[in-house]
Amino acid sequence: MITRFAPSPTGPLHLGHAYSAILAHDMARAAGGQFLLRIEDIDQTRARPAWEAQIADDLAWLGLTWDGPVLRQSQRMSLYYGVIDDLWRKGHLYICTCTRRDIHAALSAPQEGGPDGPIYPGTCKGRRSTAATPPRDAVLRFDLDTFTDQAISFQNNGLRVDVTLDDLRRDVGDFVIGRKDSGTSYHLSVVIDDAAQDITDVVRGADLAAATQIHVALQRVLGLPTPRYHHHDLIRDAAGKRLAKRDDAKSIAKFRAEGISPAGIRQMVGLAP
Repeated sequence: MITRFAPSPTGPLHLGHAYSAILAHDMARAAGGQFLLRIEDIDQTRARPAWEAQIADDLAWLGLTWDGPVLRQSQRMSLYYGVIDDLWRKGHLYICTCTRRDIHAALSAPQEGGPDGPIYPGTCKGRRSTAATPPRDAVLRFDLDTFTDQAISFQNNGLRVDVTLDDLRRDVGDFVIGRKDSGTSYHLSVVIDDAAQDITDVVRGADLAAATQIHVALQRVLGLPTPRYHHHDLIRDAAGKRLAKRDDAKSIAKFRAEGISPAGIRQMVGLAP
């Protein structure tokens, strides 16, 4: 068994991060497997070395150890670009020039959106380019009309999940593979890196469960293995709202400064020491 914890160094770890990291760590250790640390820093406009250092320090303080060197996505951009170029040459991608306002205006009815935002209405789908390689400063979408599997399946929390191509079209739409700001998307980079690190079990929050169908579809297209997925409940505040960096959720560092012990953190998130 090989699990991983993959935070973005855009702020401090909070209790939700600690819960996910401890679960993945303890699962691997109980099975005699490996626990890996990956820094998902493709968004270099927000990533900071100081936050990465704080993440490592907090994990060590919690008593978590990781195997092998830390993988940093910012050092793997050439690999992501190579995969994007291959998908482009095979006709899977097209350039999208729509803004969020354009997308909302084109929708026939308001919607909450799917795991990749509002379900894209396909406005730019027919605008094909003859360029040998795609531009790096453009939004690139995966054309689901080029996906040949009529159904995909994966294991989530021990249960088999089946998703049809029609489900993907209805619930996801043509998803983003390349972004203007970061070059690659979370969906593409996480799939490539899970395969590169031989991850057998992905442990992450339930807020990412809906994105799994995108990741499995990409694994099929790229010929990569599909790990087992474990989506855990989210840690929430007293008002029932899930913890998030953008809402200034109380950091592990602040709990440490107040004298809370690692065992105390485990108890706070419902995990016995």
